[in-house]
Amino acid sequence: MRWLRRRLGSDAERGSAIVEFVFIALVVFLPLVYVVAGFSAVQRGVFAANAAAREAGRALGTAPDLLTGQARAEAAVALAVEDQSVAATDVVLAYAPAGADCAAAGSYSPSLVPGEEFSVCVTVTVRIPLLPEFIDANTATGQFLVERDRYVDA
Repeated sequence: MRWLRRRLGSDAERGSAIVEFVFIALVVFLPLVYVVAGFSAVQRGVFAANAAAREAGRALGTAPDLLTGQARAEAAVALAVEDQSVAATDVVLAYAPAGADCAAAGSYSPSLVPGEEFSVCVTVTVRIPLLPEFIDANTATGQFLVERDRYVDA
């Protein structure tokens, strides 16, 4: 048995594997888990913005009037972002004329006349885990082009 101990080395390094594992876990695995959690939060916000814009556009495009359509669109946005576990308070619903991007959204209001085209823009503020609340520069914007049916009773 002594020859095995001599061959394997002394007891001075006993337990060093645990120390090395803890060091590697703290230096590599924890930041890796944080990065994965951050990316998943951003991706969840992108999915929520795109789904909310699509559903709000569909709800507004099939509405009989603007007041009913706006209520349907807001309800559709709330459901779509709730489905992705995003807080509904961090969502902005706006409209833009056809051909414009979401930077021009907010000053346009659809009239829902037959054949009208407009964009529905939904902006979601993405909260990255463990970052303070005042850091809200992470936004995801979804855009959906709505073409109102030409053959609708006006």
